[in-house]
Amino acid sequence: MKKSLRILSLLSITVITVTFINAIDKSESDPKPSTHKTYNIKAIKLPTNLNLAGERVPIEIPDIRERMDRELLVNTYWQSNGLLLIKRANKYFPILEPLLEKYGLPDDFKFLALAESAFIDETSSAGAAGMWHFMKATGKEYGLEINSNVDERYNIEKSTMVAAEYLKKSRERLGSWTLAAAAYNAGNYGVSKRLETQQVDSYYDALLPDETERYVFRIIALKEVISNPKKYGFVFDESDLYTLPETKTVKVDTVITNIALFAKKFGITYKELKLHNAWLRENKLNNKSRKEYEIKIPIK
Repeated sequence: MKKSLRILSLLSITVITVTFINAIDKSESDPKPSTHKTYNIKAIKLPTNLNLAGERVPIEIPDIRERMDRELLVNTYWQSNGLLLIKRANKYFPILEPLLEKYGLPDDFKFLALAESAFIDETSSAGAAGMWHFMKATGKEYGLEINSNVDERYNIEKSTMVAAEYLKKSRERLGSWTLAAAAYNAGNYGVSKRLETQQVDSYYDALLPDETERYVFRIIALKEVISNPKKYGFVFDESDLYTLPETKTVKVDTVITNIALFAKKFGITYKELKLHNAWLRENKLNNKSRKEYEIKIPIK
């Protein structure tokens, strides 16, 4: 009897084990429909009509095609960064566009500013600062006030005016907007010297430093992706994009001893005032020369 029970128990365990194993095998070989979904990385079909400020990209040249493809792939498949840039572009392009028109710079150069700073008020490891990433020496050379109290590299209107002046001079010297954009990265002397040495007059024919080799293509890639986000897989609602609140301008030609108290007079916080006036670098405005400054006050 006991032997029969042992045999029956062993048979039961065997049946249960086989059933369990079969169930696992079936679940692995026949997964639920949802697990059949795959994430495809697709090659990008390069547009043939790409340009920067109306100057055509010779995409039919294999080397140019490969470099353009690289930047489009990076800016398409680095999705988190791409979406952040799209959101920030919606925030700052409405400010930049009329300024570029005012100072005689092609609209495409708003993408250069985006490529430079990603519209983040941070100082680079090299010391470049502001939306247009000016070095301190360059900013001062073009008339920006830069000290521990005031840094006009962070003033969007004034830094855009200087960027326009610099880029227009570069174009006059080098002969094209594309080369002017390259010179913004490598310097006018650096670009002109290489063009002279290599006996060429086009950005696309010149051998330049690696960073400059990618620079213009990145600007063009940003233009293409941000102008056609759905084409490159970016899906969002208008409400997802960043915006700036409306502001009014207050002109000041005196000393401000405490910016936090100054902000409080307008019903805003120190933080709110600084977000719209990043060029104010301290909790005071020295202004010994009684210069007139324009301070943006958000309207609630």
